[in-house]
Amino acid sequence: MSILEAKHIDKYFKKPVLFHVLKDINFSIKKGEFVSIMGKSGCGKSTLLYILSTMDTDYEGELWLNDELITGKSREFLSYVRNKHIGFVFQFHYLLPEFSVLENVMLPAKKLAEKSLKAIEQDALEKLSILNIEHLAKKRAARISGGEKQRVAIARALINNPSIIMGDEPTGNLDSHNAKNVFDIFKKLSQTNDLSLLVVTHDEDFANKTDRIIQMEDGKILS
Repeated sequence: MSILEAKHIDKYFKKPVLFHVLKDINFSIKKGEFVSIMGKSGCGKSTLLYILSTMDTDYEGELWLNDELITGKSREFLSYVRNKHIGFVFQFHYLLPEFSVLENVMLPAKKLAEKSLKAIEQDALEKLSILNIEHLAKKRAARISGGEKQRVAIARALINNPSIIMGDEPTGNLDSHNAKNVFDIFKKLSQTNDLSLLVVTHDEDFANKTDRIIQMEDGKILS
């Protein structure tokens, strides 16, 4: 089953001059598949990720998530889809420093508001324990290390049990030891939880260990 599918996606930047950024992008990601996107800076990787994550809706073509066409849907609907079905892990963790680790992880679930506060807290502790950082639950996010912050960001991305996790250079700010930790966590989520992952990366070691590499150049997919 395809979790995510892009069909004939084209993207143009209109200013300062017309520029064809993405050219006829076609690919799909299956359930439980761990895929990386590679390519030189400026080849369109991040632009593509913005479209796939439903944040950018100004494109031509079709985007399908869980076999449902989501192109052309309302902003409210897309906001709901993003929160419920897509987990994000960025190069910068974007944690709220004055909140505790537990509160940071709970935020997307509180926004979704489909469970009681007690159930959300229980879920958040469970996600922290999957990542072996439950002992940090009550600590302020400002007080933990960089590697720990990225784990908290992954726990937050998992809180609503998404269909897919999208990462934009999730190891870009980490040393090799923590980068390996993040890779191992992702690999385990894909194998044990059957979670799909799509990660934009410059790290060849990371990409070579994923199930498949989508290679991009000049707005096109090469392989």
